[in-house]
Parts: sequence; structure tokens; C-alpha cells
Amino acid sequence: MHDLSGTTVLLTGASKGIGAAIARTLGVAGAAVVAHYGGDRAGAEAATRDIPADRRLLVGADLAGAAAVDRLWTEAVAWRGRIDVLVNNAAVMRLAGGIEDDEAAWDRVWAEALQVNVLAPARLMRHAVRHYLASGGGTIVTISSWAAQRGPGTPALLAYAASKGAVLAATKTIARNYAKQNILAYVVTPGVVRTQLSEIASAATGGEAAVTATLAMGEWVPPSDIANLVMFLASGTCRHLTGATLDVNGASYIR
Repeated sequence: MHDLSGTTVLLTGASKGIGAAIARTLGVAGAAVVAHYGGDRAGAEAATRDIPADRRLLVGADLAGAAAVDRLWTEAVAWRGRIDVLVNNAAVMRLAGGIEDDEAAWDRVWAEALQVNVLAPARLMRHAVRHYLASGGGTIVTISSWAAQRGPGTPALLAYAASKGAVLAATKTIARNYAKQNILAYVVTPGVVRTQLSEIASAATGGEAAVTATLAMGEWVPPSDIANLVMFLASGTCRHLTGATLDVNGASYIR
């Protein structure tokens, strides 16, 4: 367990799945956590209930709007005067918007995926880099997806995969260009993680049993694996790992 005492983390999408696991793990490690949620405050409260009150702040924000993204950042920084680590985790994944869908579905799903999965996290990264330049450095962790690199198993996830590829590229650009300013940026690309979203998506690719049969370890990735990796990255233990894309898929996809 890494000691994150004195570290303030802004985590988006903390109310469920991977985000909830990250929130719990960061809290145990001693971090002060700004837990963002969309509409599920109860989920965010549950994910952070074991974090002492003076080390947790819940902020609701609809990432579909730029003003809400800016407000989220402003409230997060104001809480303790700085953010040390930004974890861009929140995302939408719709099983629609593929090649064979109608134009209305295509337009709706692509617009949402680009706004929530690309523009919002990119805007937060912009805020973070400017903040870090003024404060001596900091860390960005982006949760992307193996779909961004290998392509998803269903065309219905075309918009999702493309958006995850875009935010991956944005993070790498920051890593390359701001390393000398002590700004570290990492990308985590999970495979099939045991979350509600993955369970829903598996229905479009033959069901859970069929998906599991394709995995090298024969099991889905537990959210705690992603959370433990984020904790390690937040600790700054291995600074020269900056710019890396870290695959967490149980050897089911090896680049």
C-alpha cells in the first residue's frame, strides 16, 4: 500500500464500477479525494463513506457541459488549494451509433461520446496542466480502454472506441510535451472489467460466458486491479513511466 497522505486527487466518475473502486483505494491510502459524480450521488457517497469527512469532497457535475466541467475543476482546487492528481475516469458507453444504425442514433451517440469521453476530460487536463505549470508539477491518469487499441468486438461500440482513442492520444501528447515541467501523464487501458457496463456490453457479443471464453485467464478483471494501479501511479513512485500505456487485461491482448 502506497502512502498518499497529503495528496489531493480529483477523480471523475466515482459513483460506480472502476471509479468507485479507485475512490475506496485512494481513501485507504490516505489521499484527500474529490469524488465527482454525474447523477448518482448515493453511489459516490457509498464509494467514499469510509474516507474521513475531512478527506472527501463530493461534487456533482454534468460533463456534457463545458461550464459544469469548469465549475468542477474550480470547486476541486478551492477545497484544499491545489490538485496533485487528476484521474479522468468518467465515460459513457452506448451500444449504438454503429455503422448499421440510423442517422439519428449515429448523431446522438457520437455527439455524446465526443463531449463526455473526449472534450470533458481534455478540458480537465488543460486545467490540470496550467495548474501544474504554476505549482511545480502534478500527475494525470487517464482511464482509456483496450477497445481504443484493438477495436471492440461489436460495431455498436464504434463511437466509444474512437473516443477512448482520442483521449489516449491527448494524454500522450501532454506526457511528451510537459515532462520537463514535472507533469506526469499515464494511460490505463483496461480489458473486460467486472462492472455493470461490461456486463451490459457482453450481451452484444454473445453473452458473458462467450466473452469469458475468449479471455486468457478465463476471468474478468476485478475493478480493484485498476484501482491499485491508479494508486501506484498517483504515488509518483516510478516517474519515468510517464507516457506509458498500461494494459490491464490478463494477457488477452498483448501488444
